[in-house]
Amino acid sequence: MTPPPPPPPGPDPGADPAADPCPCPGSLVVLFGATAGALGRDLGSDETDLILLVWQVVEPRSRQVGTLHKSLVRAEAAALSTQCREASGLSADSLARAEPLDKVLQQFSQLVNGDVALLGGGPYMLCTDGQQLLRQVLHPEASRKNLVLPDTFFSFYDLRREFHMQHPSTCPARDLTVATMAQDLGLETDATEDDFGVWEVKTMVAVILDLLKESSSQLFSKPEVIKQKYETGPCSKADVVDSETVVRARGLPWQSSDQDVARFFKGLNVARGGVALCLNAQGRRNGEALIRFVDSEQRDLALQRHKHHMGVRYIEVYKATGEEFVKIAGGTSLEVARFLSREDQVILRLRGLPFSAGPMDVLGFLGPECPVTGGAEGLLFVRHPDGRPTGDAFALFACEELAQAALRRHKGMLGKRYIELFRSTAAEVQQVLNRYASGPLLPTLTAPLLPIPFPLAPGTGRDCVRLRGLPYTATIEDILSFLGEAAADIRPHGVHMVLNQQGRPSGDAFIQMTSAERALATAQRCHKKVMKERYVEVVPCSTEEMSRVLMGGTLGRSGMSPPPCKLPCLSPPTYATFQATPTLIPTETAALYPSSALLPAARVPAAPTPVAYYPGPATQLYLNYTAYYPSPPVSPTTVGYLTTPTAALASAPTSVLSQPGALVRMQGVPYTAGMKDLLSVFQAYQLPADDYTSLMPVGDPPRTVLQAPKEWVCL
Repeated sequence: MTPPPPPPPGPDPGADPAADPCPCPGSLVVLFGATAGALGRDLGSDETDLILLVWQVVEPRSRQVGTLHKSLVRAEAAALSTQCREASGLSADSLARAEPLDKVLQQFSQLVNGDVALLGGGPYMLCTDGQQLLRQVLHPEASRKNLVLPDTFFSFYDLRREFHMQHPSTCPARDLTVATMAQDLGLETDATEDDFGVWEVKTMVAVILDLLKESSSQLFSKPEVIKQKYETGPCSKADVVDSETVVRARGLPWQSSDQDVARFFKGLNVARGGVALCLNAQGRRNGEALIRFVDSEQRDLALQRHKHHMGVRYIEVYKATGEEFVKIAGGTSLEVARFLSREDQVILRLRGLPFSAGPMDVLGFLGPECPVTGGAEGLLFVRHPDGRPTGDAFALFACEELAQAALRRHKGMLGKRYIELFRSTAAEVQQVLNRYASGPLLPTLTAPLLPIPFPLAPGTGRDCVRLRGLPYTATIEDILSFLGEAAADIRPHGVHMVLNQQGRPSGDAFIQMTSAERALATAQRCHKKVMKERYVEVVPCSTEEMSRVLMGGTLGRSGMSPPPCKLPCLSPPTYATFQATPTLIPTETAALYPSSALLPAARVPAAPTPVAYYPGPATQLYLNYTAYYPSPPVSPTTVGYLTTPTAALASAPTSVLSQPGALVRMQGVPYTAGMKDLLSVFQAYQLPADDYTSLMPVGDPPRTVLQAPKEWVCL
């Protein structure tokens, strides 16, 4: 049997460790690199590939150095910048004959191990001039090319920091260079050396050997660490986040996960749970994310990745604040904290679940091939404040393979509904729970309450009916057909369809009937009739109960609950039940609106007066729980329409207004459309090209004639 090789030489085990002048645990590999683009402090900021590596091994205990090695890395000729070409003297031909990055890294490991063994050193650690080479160049490029870096590339010593600890009065560490460090130490360097990268490595070795003369326990004792994996975790509303550690990334693909965002910042240390994907008003991702790093230096390096690419998309990176991060990612629920307390879990979001679905239904839907971590304990159902299910849930999976298996169930059927599955994050869980717990997902704007015609009359008489379980695709015409003969007893503007917190149909509608007797008869005749393969419950209710639900409250079999918020801006402007006192409009708010928009209550145009309709300002200001749908036979077909002011009607030709069907309204006109663009649409019709009097101004009541062509639309 061949005897094992003798151990490498080292310090005497019986010697006093305090007497050892070198605290460094092993060999140092001094490493220098360059890309085909920017150099120096901007290295890696232009997302160009690595073209050069130069290194040399230093054995700190014996003060010996190994052979200096230089290796070119293959790069495209078009990637060479003028700055790089002049500084390095490299040509496109020499780089085209070089080895690719993966081959160069293999050669690097072999040569370093050979030199370390020859010098009798132990485990080695990389030492670089600054952090850009590893964090901004090597790790991002390896991630783009799907290369797996050895463990030795995930920890290193920053020579600038080591020098600054020994000589803090020189200048900040980030402003140091190899030349300034050598000059401060009084080292003589070879000024005749013109081989690119060789002078830098030789000078760095000289600086290291000079620093090792000083006996210091802090020298080369705390290496810089690059995280190999992003760690998920919860964030609390009570956490204090430093604004110097947060950035905002914009332009992300909507299907990006937190792991994808962390991979975009590969090489930089993202804090635990530091990726917060932002959601829009409807609860969907808007292509933005807030990222929190472990320190300000990592944040500054992240800002240099502005307009770097994720796939084919470039990503914009800007500064953000700690308050913004806590607002998006922070939570207060103990249930969510317990759910997210499991580490190294992959989170998936399930959307569109039946309201009756429970944990066993979801586990059965996912199947035994992709088990949820902890079974039912690994599921988190999202509910309204009153406990009603929303159809959303989150599930935890132990590894990426199980999550991939679960994602293959995307749009699978559970009962009669298909279920959507997406990758999710801890911050998204917090956002969704926070939004449902705090109120509507759609934002509400503070605006004056502008009453429109036909306000709801207050009362407790049960002269209304409630329709529950409507198909989500049901329209006004479907409801009128469903009611049949009872549709003739609907009051003017008496159809109200309720939207959920995402702005989608909720399956509920309220109908105002002409009397309580007609409402009861309608409920008895239509209760549990079928509309599009679904039976619909029809029950009588009062105007007060209807108004409460339209304000955001609930009306169930157990009674009526108040709205979650009593702010008047949550109420559509016609609900007179809640307008016990006149609405006071602040002076500064009223100045923003034309006087004709502030109409008195119950303003109804006279029958003989010709009327043209345009959308009132309130239509664009209210984004709330409900939508107001007037009945087609007795009202205009658009929500919240106000009558055109008299001054505008007076300026229009009477012949046009009096002709039935003579007015058309164009929707979706581009903002850049001019007069000629509008007229070109009607070239084949009998519209004189010079007859501009048939174009009516919209949305500008105080003016009778508009001069700028871009402010005209056709009515």
